[in-house]
Amino acid sequence: MSYYSIAIDGPVAAGKTTQAKALASRLGFVYVDTGAMYRAFAVHKLWLEKEIGEEIEVERALRTFDLDIVQDENGQHILIWGKDVTSQLRTPEVSMVASKASAHSAVREALLKIQQVMPSMNNVVMEGRDIGTVVIPNATLKVFLTAKAEVRAQRRWKEQCSHGVTDSYEQTLALLQKRDYDDSHREIAPLEQAEDAVLVDCTEMTIQETTNVILALWNSKAKRGGMN
Repeated sequence: MSYYSIAIDGPVAAGKTTQAKALASRLGFVYVDTGAMYRAFAVHKLWLEKEIGEEIEVERALRTFDLDIVQDENGQHILIWGKDVTSQLRTPEVSMVASKASAHSAVREALLKIQQVMPSMNNVVMEGRDIGTVVIPNATLKVFLTAKAEVRAQRRWKEQCSHGVTDSYEQTLALLQKRDYDDSHREIAPLEQAEDAVLVDCTEMTIQETTNVILALWNSKAKRGGMN
């Protein structure tokens, strides 16, 4: 049986998670948040460092990394050592550690094996930084979702405020711009638009308008490809 896949790449706070969830719901596909896997490793590493009171090497943290991904009616849940850490994945500290970890070859190799199996078992919408370029380069549809940095920072700042994070908008923007630079300049699988990906700039679009644009791209692809 053949399965279909949608790859959504783009910079931080572009709305990839929101769109991937919406598309998966509308199309009946499985939603896969690969970025959450790297964030989960960051949470794990920070836990260990807090426990022993000093910074540890990535390889050492990776040896005891126990990740589980659970899908239910409420979406995808990320578990470490059996504990649901989904609500902890979006803090500024976790974001920065995850960015560094995602550039580490051992971490990428471990998580890549998990990620590449998923599209062979289900129709998936997968989002991250290198989905269309590295994880599933043969995805049925590839989208590069972006928006101006100031707009993305505003979105991320509001999200953080709702979770009790007290960083200012200016601090959030500075961190986002640094994250953009780090993600696009790392040696391993840098953030970049795949040659055959469709650029979707949602700077001036609502969430629903963005979803409709990507759905239109999918429907066009499906029609041309004779998909059922």
